[in-house]
Amino acid sequence: MTISLRLNEADSMLFKKYAEMNGITISELVRQSVVERIEDEYDLKAYEKAMAEYRANPATYSLDEAERALGL
Repeated sequence: MTISLRLNEADSMLFKKYAEMNGITISELVRQSVVERIEDEYDLKAYEKAMAEYRANPATYSLDEAERALGL
């Protein structure tokens, strides 16, 4: 897939310098940044869901209790 991105001169220079500093292409910089952003948002949603479930049922278990329950 090809994506076109319009940048002003200042942003263009920032992207180029950052990519050079890290030894990657601008394409790799953009790809890594987008993937990281998606992962961060996914992690936040998973955290929010887990916290809501915990608040609804605040039971906790020790490692030993969890291992016994799982037959480990």
